[in-house]
Amino acid sequence: MVDREQARPLAPAIERPSSEEDDSSLHPKRQAHKKLIKRCACPLISLLLLAILIIVLIFTVFRVKDPVITMNGVRITNFELSNTMTLQTRANMSLVADVSVKNPNVASFRYSNTTTSLYYRGLMVGEARGPPGRAKARRTIRMNVTIDVITDRVVSSPDFTTDLGSGLMTMSSFSRVPGQVKILNLFKRHVVVKMNCSTTFNISTQAIKEQSCVRKVKL
Repeated sequence: MVDREQARPLAPAIERPSSEEDDSSLHPKRQAHKKLIKRCACPLISLLLLAILIIVLIFTVFRVKDPVITMNGVRITNFELSNTMTLQTRANMSLVADVSVKNPNVASFRYSNTTTSLYYRGLMVGEARGPPGRAKARRTIRMNVTIDVITDRVVSSPDFTTDLGSGLMTMSSFSRVPGQVKILNLFKRHVVVKMNCSTTFNISTQAIKEQSCVRKVKL
């Protein structure tokens, strides 16, 4: 009996690469991919570290600190009293203030014209302007500010006679120092230092009996 079904031919065998051959072909691609990631990651990490370093420096070393203005002393010149214990209005009375400006920053503090006003019993009796200057990094500079007093205004005050009787006179001053701190020519901060001082001195000896100052800094 002849089989009706003929024997089907066998399909040709397909050779498939082994897993070892797959790994060997993918290995160079993986290596190239890793190198590419490293090349991209290194600059990004460097930029990130640099940004972190700059931020740390800004908030630590390069942080703009408040300049400090101090009234070291005050002396009165040409303060003349007549035999009747009255102030001579012709006398050119002056007040000389010894002022220092301390710059605690790592960069110089450049300031423009300074202004100092003198008050007696709430009435302005004198004003002086100082020249611009520069306080070096972490240095202190000292200056003398001379204020010519308008004697007529002092004498015309109703409290002047009382002060003469007590032997003490109190004057207040207001100083304003505007400037700028520049760090590495990149960071600029405008600074205004203000100071109010009250000084009580002995009329006869002109010695300072009491002095108090309040500073305020605006950044």
